[in-house]
Amino acid sequence: MLRSVKSPADLRRLTAEQLDILAGEIRHVLVDQVSRRGGHLGPNLGVVELTLALHRVFDSPHDPIVFDTGHQAYVHKLVTGRAEQFTSLRTRGGLSGYPSRDESPHDWVENSHASTSLSYADGLAKAFAVRGERDRTVVAVIGDGALTGGMAWEALNNIAAGDRPVVVVLNDNGRSYSPTIGGMAQRMATLRLRPGYERVLHRVKSTVPRTPVVGRPLYAAMHATKTAMKDWFVPQTMFADLGLKYVGPVDGHDRPALEEALAQAQAYAQEFRGPVLLHCVTRKGEGYEFARADAAEQMHSPPAFDPATGQPRSTGAVTWTSVFSRELVAAGATRPEVVAVTAAMCGPTGLQPFATAFPDRFFDVGIAEQHALTSAAGMAMGGLHPVVAVYATFLNRAFDQLLMDCALHRAPVTVVLDRAGVTGEDGPSHHGMWDFSLAALVPGLRVAAPRDAATLAEELDEALAVSDGPTLLRFPKGPVPDPVPARRRFRLDPPDPTELTHGDRRPAPAGVDVLAEPAEDAERHVLLVAVGAFGAVAVDAAQRLANQGIGVTVVDPRWVLPVPIAELSALALEHQLVVTVEDGGRSGGVGAAVADALAGLEIPVVVKALPQRFLEAASRGELLVDLGLTGQAVARAVTEEIARRAFEPGDAGGRGPGVPAADGTGERDRPVG
Repeated sequence: MLRSVKSPADLRRLTAEQLDILAGEIRHVLVDQVSRRGGHLGPNLGVVELTLALHRVFDSPHDPIVFDTGHQAYVHKLVTGRAEQFTSLRTRGGLSGYPSRDESPHDWVENSHASTSLSYADGLAKAFAVRGERDRTVVAVIGDGALTGGMAWEALNNIAAGDRPVVVVLNDNGRSYSPTIGGMAQRMATLRLRPGYERVLHRVKSTVPRTPVVGRPLYAAMHATKTAMKDWFVPQTMFADLGLKYVGPVDGHDRPALEEALAQAQAYAQEFRGPVLLHCVTRKGEGYEFARADAAEQMHSPPAFDPATGQPRSTGAVTWTSVFSRELVAAGATRPEVVAVTAAMCGPTGLQPFATAFPDRFFDVGIAEQHALTSAAGMAMGGLHPVVAVYATFLNRAFDQLLMDCALHRAPVTVVLDRAGVTGEDGPSHHGMWDFSLAALVPGLRVAAPRDAATLAEELDEALAVSDGPTLLRFPKGPVPDPVPARRRFRLDPPDPTELTHGDRRPAPAGVDVLAEPAEDAERHVLLVAVGAFGAVAVDAAQRLANQGIGVTVVDPRWVLPVPIAELSALALEHQLVVTVEDGGRSGGVGAAVADALAGLEIPVVVKALPQRFLEAASRGELLVDLGLTGQAVARAVTEEIARRAFEPGDAGGRGPGVPAADGTGERDRPVG
């Protein structure tokens, strides 16, 4: 059946029996394809019938359908002309794991960060109203915990006050990654208990009024009793009091009932020019026994797995997340003030073992990163040391709270960023490449970037010892590289007072690790500053350059922001060229800070970092090759830079070929590669 569906219009020609067959085929395709390379399985298994019903009732793309979060949109892709491309899901040049405006006119937004659909829907409805397009209904499908985000309620407040046709479909599966938490979730659970309520009510409405003599008076009395009982057992007033017409709850796997309810919602929204909320109850992982049996996440976003068993095809590699998880539990055992905070991502950020070991010191705040940071600041003021673990891409949402609530108050909060830098298959919205640029703006914030498992443990311990301001610890996605031992730690003691010149910043734990250096009597040409996981890359580049007679010293600053000015300045003066390597954005990142710190030394600085653009979906390895962030590429960039400068006029005082003149005309910050 799926092969015959080229557009939503094809769905409207299918019989009920054919639609049931199609739903089964779609679930088979979802399990088969996601098992190959991972992806969002559970949420999509839960919205098969809902998506079919949406596209049979509404006329997409004339009627925009916005999914929140967008990882629920795989089924939507399959029935909007992309089934034949589905084998390319989450691969380079293939289908995105989220809606994508580049892929289809049916995808209105690249909706991959949660709690945004209602704001998009509000804006679209306002645009259509201003343009006089009264026949268009905007649909926002919000679920998987997205309604716990504060932005969703800000939008709902505006939608409810409007006179525009908006249908809000609440896909209530009771979960985000894990079970949804909070008072709102408890209210929704009460609604979820009685999905058959509306069916019973419909039978009463259709039979009692026709009873001779007593029919209508009896129905009126029952209706009054019903209202009181429904407000007690099914508190729809939560939405009705906002001004939303509430419909439901409806069984989200009963396609005919969904179609009837959606058609009624559309008719009401168009006739009365107002918003409707349809509450449908779905089951995450529906139709795949192993997903339903996964109590923790119901296979929300599994890695590649065996579809016959549901078990991951594990490589056995130790991941950054698992190392952090282990070390935080160890810290919790010796530091009673340490607590952990998650924004609905307990498992993916490695906090589940801490939550199990110390349940009274673990807090899941839902999809609410802003609240997480400010609540953590309050905990710190109360004598605790909170560790807030989020994906790096989601820190963007809480920048104001990091700046004004944590840093301004010098609150000892440690933010741990998982999936920092290039992340891979989830595409432009999930590359965690903005954190260095944001962190560099925050006074008093100290940023660590571990290069391997040992330094992650060491720097987490140092962060938890900081008591006079926030700290940030970031690491990438995937396996931890082999250990990169330091030959020595270079430290100026006592610290140079220039470390205190960056406004309100205070120095982080002092010292930089020297990972490689030329022989004692050899010439030192290049100081290579490796940020975080690029320690091994930099050592590889240094070895390649040594084979060409170029002497390279590789250093890891450990605490990369604020830049350890004194140590790097002292080391830079021994070299002719400084090169920095990182997988953060070039603008405002660590390399930019190094170039700024060394500006007075008249030593050229080359910054190897990510370009300031949205990067495509591809594996981390593929993108690092493309961006010139491998050992081979860095070595080539250094040799090209040395060769270029060797032919430039104006050798400055015999300090080596290509060194800029004292007037600063030597293109210090020119990027290479």
